Amino acid sequence: MSAQQVMPCGGVKRTANRPNFFIIGAPKCGTTAMAHYLSGHPEIFMARKEMHAFGADLRFGARFYRREPEAYLAEFGDWDGQPRSGEASVWYLYSQQAASEIRVFNPDSRIIVMLREPAEMLYSLYYQFRFDANEHLPTFEQALDAEDERRLGLGVRRPTYFVQGLVYRETARYAQQVRRFFDTFGRERVHVVLYDDFASNPEQVYQRTLDFLEVKPLSFQNRFRVINGNKFVRSCLLRSVLADPLVRATVLAMRPWLPSSVFGALQRAEATIWRCNTRFARRPPLNPELRAKLKREFAPEVERLSRLLGRDLTHWST
Repeated sequence: MSAQQVMPCGGVKRTANRPNFFIIGAPKCGTTAMAHYLSGHPEIFMARKEMHAFGADLRFGARFYRREPEAYLAEFGDWDGQPRSGEASVWYLYSQQAASEIRVFNPDSRIIVMLREPAEMLYSLYYQFRFDANEHLPTFEQALDAEDERRLGLGVRRPTYFVQGLVYRETARYAQQVRRFFDTFGRERVHVVLYDDFASNPEQVYQRTLDFLEVKPLSFQNRFRVINGNKFVRSCLLRSVLADPLVRATVLAMRPWLPSSVFGALQRAEATIWRCNTRFARRPPLNPELRAKLKREFAPEVERLSRLLGRDLTHWST
């Protein structure tokens, strides 16, 4: 289930089960797959994805259940002494406050950033938001045109849970986002993964990530597969019930009186219903003219990122 408020973790007393690495985004860049494959390593413990415990400037609605400090640390209760324990929440990268909050929480944290060519990332994000009811506009073009209105909090509907994400272009301002984590943790503690590399050679990227986390090599031997592919809903009516803020707020209002085991069972039941209402299929190709327009628009951003990473990414703009 979901809640609206986040903890500032900086005030949490240091405990043994405090995570020491974070996969921070960007969205639709392979973070779910990376979290999945890291969770299979015997020296790594991965908590559930998308808890978004950090980033007090992220204004989520009822679609997200954001844990209080004790509840957040409880998610790591099954950590059995593995050298690395982590979580993945894709909007930490977008947040202007998450980097400093994570550093206060655990200054020894390691950070994994995953990035993708902006036009493709935004198009994929649009379809994700269409799937989970954050977005109601029927075309990607209309969604981009509505950014100025949404920046003011206008033109959204009841199921919308994250208006900030609907200002799509801001999500792809990679250079300033990555620099924020470089400045906060130092480059040696931030590992940047490009979606292109992960898609073309997942084994190599996986091994480099294990090296960054300083755990032993582990080969998956061709067991890599698509995780979190493009999704559509089977029933829009069922989705509207699952995503309705009033329904979710009612359940959350009951939470203080529910045993944690019951609330956990409700969460698992909800996840099962979402899975049953999901079908996987390719999304339509991005309009070539719009793709070219976005590539031109993001060319300066790609050049800034190239300089920051010391890697030529200008093919993203051509």
